[in-house]
Amino acid sequence: MATIEVHQHQGGVWDEHRPPSPELIGDCVHCGFCLPTCPTYALWGEEMDSPRGRIQLMALGHQEPTLSDEIVTHLDRCLGCMACVTACPSGVKYDLLLQQARPQIERHYQRSLSDRAFRRLVFAVFPHPGRLRALIPLLVAQRRLGLERAIPRRWPRLRGMASLAPKVGVGAAWDRLPAVTPARGAKRGTVALLQGCVQRVFFSQVNRATVAVLAAEGYEVHAPRRPACCGSLQLHTGYEREAQTRAKETITALGGYQTVIVNSAGCGSGMKDYAHLVEDPEFAAKVKDVHEFLADVEPRARRHPVPLRVAYHDACHLAHAQGIRNQPRELLRAIPELELIEPAEWEHCCGSAGVYNLLAPEAAAALGERKAANLAATGAEMIAAANPGCAIQIGQYLERPIPIVHPIELLARSLGG
Repeated sequence: MATIEVHQHQGGVWDEHRPPSPELIGDCVHCGFCLPTCPTYALWGEEMDSPRGRIQLMALGHQEPTLSDEIVTHLDRCLGCMACVTACPSGVKYDLLLQQARPQIERHYQRSLSDRAFRRLVFAVFPHPGRLRALIPLLVAQRRLGLERAIPRRWPRLRGMASLAPKVGVGAAWDRLPAVTPARGAKRGTVALLQGCVQRVFFSQVNRATVAVLAAEGYEVHAPRRPACCGSLQLHTGYEREAQTRAKETITALGGYQTVIVNSAGCGSGMKDYAHLVEDPEFAAKVKDVHEFLADVEPRARRHPVPLRVAYHDACHLAHAQGIRNQPRELLRAIPELELIEPAEWEHCCGSAGVYNLLAPEAAAALGERKAANLAATGAEMIAAANPGCAIQIGQYLERPIPIVHPIELLARSLGG
């Protein structure tokens, strides 16, 4: 990939490669509608930890000659949940502003050695399915023996990462999807499925359920091994070059398909942003969240009863970043005898937010406890969440065990009778 050329703005710290847009900054009228929906403002009540406060800091970066610790701290504290985008009556594109600001920070701010080392560890592991599979036996042993307790408390991030390890069996390391799954009955079309990195290793049952549902609805499903990762984790953290490299690999692998199905909210959000990241709106238009896709086609397969009380959790990158809120609910309500329950504070983030719960474990824990309590208060027998990070995060903080599944798993159960 071509090297990004950066040139300093006169009088400001932001360089000329995609700085936070003054025009987008100017769209914010500081009305305050974003405040009640912002998780970090709810936690700390600090103006600079609200969307409008962070926009002010982005504006300050056009004036200040150096990047202050204050600007970095408050922008780092943002989860990127985009609840403010949903709430804003002025249509402020905070999502694009954050995407522009975070790479600037990574280019112009010298993080501590320990921070750099931990971030390097995270991205040396999570976007690589092969490395994740190799870790599975260690994760199984850790869960049985409680090895995370041996990690010194002075390393809270490492302890947090170990405690968040998902519950997965050793057999998951060898689970593979067929390259092609034929349509059942008359073929309606062909789609490609993004397998993802974390999704394919730790939540392979979600990918299998997705393939089963799409095939039952008459679609031939292609599940190529490439790409290994779509780059969304890097994009949402500010590692622009790495995200662009992953995006181009994804487009090379899947660009020949007319429809690319994604069942992970974070991945779908990131891939739809390829229109800005690598200036490929044509590919971005092909990307469809599985709920979004199924809601637009006439159901063919018969739904059988699934008598369960299910609380639906809105993944932020689905509800806010992609604006997909009704479609998952419609699919679940179409299942006979399934009772859908709405928790309080649906718009608040659970604290997962890509790798936020690894980088800011204390804030993420506070949000996770709040989200888990709201979901448990519904009295539901099961929780439906359309993002692997959300499922891991919520499960960590539930006081009583409640199964957490992807909505597509419930639909697959219904179609299978």
